[in-house]
Amino acid sequence: MNASTETSPLLSVDRVSVRFGALLALNEVTVDIPRGEICAIIGPNGAGKTTLLNVISGFYRPAQGRILFAGQDRTHLAPPDVAALGVARTFQNVALFKGMTVLDNIMTGRLLKMRGSFLFDAIWWGPARRQELAHRAFVERIIDFLEIQAIRKMPASRLPYGLQKRVELARALAAEPTLLLLDEPMAGMNVEEKEDMCRFILDVNAEFGTTIALIEHDMGVVMDIADHVVVLDYGCKIADGRPDQVRKDEAVVGAYLGVPHD
Repeated sequence: MNASTETSPLLSVDRVSVRFGALLALNEVTVDIPRGEICAIIGPNGAGKTTLLNVISGFYRPAQGRILFAGQDRTHLAPPDVAALGVARTFQNVALFKGMTVLDNIMTGRLLKMRGSFLFDAIWWGPARRQELAHRAFVERIIDFLEIQAIRKMPASRLPYGLQKRVELARALAAEPTLLLLDEPMAGMNVEEKEDMCRFILDVNAEFGTTIALIEHDMGVVMDIADHVVVLDYGCKIADGRPDQVRKDEAVVGAYLGVPHD
C-alpha cells in the first residue's frame, strides 16, 4: 500500500443520488470516511441513512455519482463483490438464522474466507480439515472478544434481543472487515445493553483497527463514541464534522436535535 492510499479516505461517496420513482432518497450526497475512524450517520426518520448504507454495500445502485473504496471505484459492484473487498454490515432488523446455533451463525460470516475443492470438502480431509479448524479458531476468538461464550451452542431464536444484536455483530466481524457498517446497532436495547454495545464498538475500532460507519439515534451514544458525524435530512447532507461542531450547527439543531431551552 503506497503512502497516498494510506492517507486517502477509506471510503468516498462522491455526489451520490438514489431515486425510487419520483422520490429522491439521496440528493448528491458526498461523504468521506477516513481510515480508522468511527463515523456516525444521523438524521430524522426518512432522512436517507439506511439508503446510504445500502448504496455503500451494493444493495442499491446510485442514479448518479460514484463510490470509491480504498481508492478504487466500486460503484457498480454487487453486494457479494463489495463484501469480498472487506465491507461487512449488520441490519436494522436482526437477520440471524434463527434455527442455527450462535456458533454456526457466526461461522457463516467466514464463508467468503473459505477456499477448497469439492472432493476435500466432501470427505473433510487434509486441507479442508485444516481450513475448518483455522476458521473455527478465529470464530472462537470473536466469541471470546464479545463475551458470548455461555451462549455459543444456543439456538439464535432463544436469545433475548440484545444478545441477538451482539451475535449479528460477531457474524459481521467474522468476515474480518476493513469497513464495518452498523444499521442502528443499539435499537431496542436497554441502558445496560447499550453501554455494552458501545464498549464493544470502541474495542473493535481500537483492537482490530476497523473503520466503522453506524446509524444511531441516541445522541448521547453518538457524542461518546463517534470521531466524525454526518447529518442527513430529506436525502441531503446538512452537516459533516466532529461531534462538538455538529452539535452546535444551527441546521442540525433545527432538523434533528431540537431547539435547546434556557
